[in-house]
Amino acid sequence: MGKLIVQKYGGSSVANVKRLTNVAKRIDSYVKAGNRLVIVVSAMGDTTDELVSLSKKINPSPSEREMDMLISTGEQISSSLLAMALHKKGVEAISFTGPQVGIITDTYHTQAKILKIETERIKKELAQGKVVIVAGFQGISTALEITTLGRGGSDLSAVALAVATGADMCEILTDVEGIYTADPRLIPEAKKISYITFDEMLELASRGAQVIQTRAVEVAKKFNIPLNVRSSFSKKEGTIIMEKAPYIEEAVVRGVTLTEDEAKVTICNLPDKPGIAARIFDRLATENINVDMIVQNVSHKKITDISFTVPKASVAKTIKLSKGIAKRVGAGEVLFDESIAKVSVIGVGMKSHSGVAAKCFSALARSKINIEMISTSEISISCVVRKRAGKGALKVLHKAFDLNAAKL
Repeated sequence: MGKLIVQKYGGSSVANVKRLTNVAKRIDSYVKAGNRLVIVVSAMGDTTDELVSLSKKINPSPSEREMDMLISTGEQISSSLLAMALHKKGVEAISFTGPQVGIITDTYHTQAKILKIETERIKKELAQGKVVIVAGFQGISTALEITTLGRGGSDLSAVALAVATGADMCEILTDVEGIYTADPRLIPEAKKISYITFDEMLELASRGAQVIQTRAVEVAKKFNIPLNVRSSFSKKEGTIIMEKAPYIEEAVVRGVTLTEDEAKVTICNLPDKPGIAARIFDRLATENINVDMIVQNVSHKKITDISFTVPKASVAKTIKLSKGIAKRVGAGEVLFDESIAKVSVIGVGMKSHSGVAAKCFSALARSKINIEMISTSEISISCVVRKRAGKGALKVLHKAFDLNAAKL
């Protein structure tokens, strides 16, 4: 019996008839090599964005349940069309929605978490020699409602299916040839990385690298499932994401990222006493809002300001909740700023090398780029700057850490 391989094809890989046909050809080659395949597909091209835009024209504040009903349809279309393309090539294949293959989630709409996958139906079809195609990004909740897994959720679908089926390999196929030291669309001289650790990839993904969803990497790390990120448009080797990269010494900095899809929220004149921060962030957590960077100003006269960043998609809900909290605790106004960008440097080697922060801050200072917020971990440093300075900051840091000439 051949290897069981889970492959995920992104929206750009299945964007039109020609690309769907190319994907079918690629899958056919794997089948002819004796492999068993579970294929996860995203919606075609910009379908999801178009559906979101359409919903806003109907209702600027649609319910999250109805949004899941709407945006889950894109993946169903591409999975069925891919099955048809394979049938034309004489390959036995069958398409399913997430609910049909037993992807069970919690009840949070638009950001659901997978609880379990009932694999009986997948295994039955594989045993009959069929390629199993699963619509990514979606599942069914314990309340029997359609749910979606958040942006990039098809990556999570693929990794979770690889874990549940005991797959030999999980490939994430996209429109780039792997993980780069920076977004090659912004830094043309960026270098492809051959191997990267789960921890580094988690930082890159959470700090703005859009090649793979953060939650997918978390699951892969938890179950130690190596991932191969590669292009669906070529046969070139991609980037292997694994527990430990096969190098004697880690590079100090592995990559730099830029994200422009976060906003800064500031609650002014908060009482400076125990429990206030807990009340704020407990409330946001209850509403499933992801908070990234947090800065509290030095207290003056027993009042303080607290600023934090959230995804732009969560700004409206965050402002509403923050105003409610501010009123209850006797704080001042709530401000928000969407004209920010976040640049980050990431590398496991930072654990054992000093001076990385100084080098980062000095490089930005020499380019007259002001830093508004700073966040650090063992293997990353992130800085919030003005949005107009974001791309320049990315280039400055990529050059400062010699990533243009890196061998990774």
